Amino acid sequence: MMENEYNISVLGTEYLLKLTNKIKDYGLENCDGYHDFTTKVCAVDVSENHDSNAIGDIGVYIKQVIRHELIHAFLSESGLNDESWANNEEIVDWIAFMFPKMLKAFQLAQAL
Repeated sequence: MMENEYNISVLGTEYLLKLTNKIKDYGLENCDGYHDFTTKVCAVDVSENHDSNAIGDIGVYIKQVIRHELIHAFLSESGLNDESWANNEEIVDWIAFMFPKMLKAFQLAQAL
């Protein structure tokens, strides 16, 4: 995935989604992505140099990290930033992982 920046509306608030790397964004030094509610930025390391050797398809992984950070942004903009469950990385990961499957089911059920 190429480095780029996008303006994303999250519940009416403009966020900057930065697809970058650990060299250009020091906030990514110890993680593959982050959400900063103070600056309205989500950043994701889109380089192929991730710590885990267990990643077979880096593109699939990067898309999941993007969804993960955007879910943090949606929870934050919903006023749930201080709720313990909304900051639980396992829950956010689950939503990010399951969202494509949920979207497909909702589309098939014509529920959108």
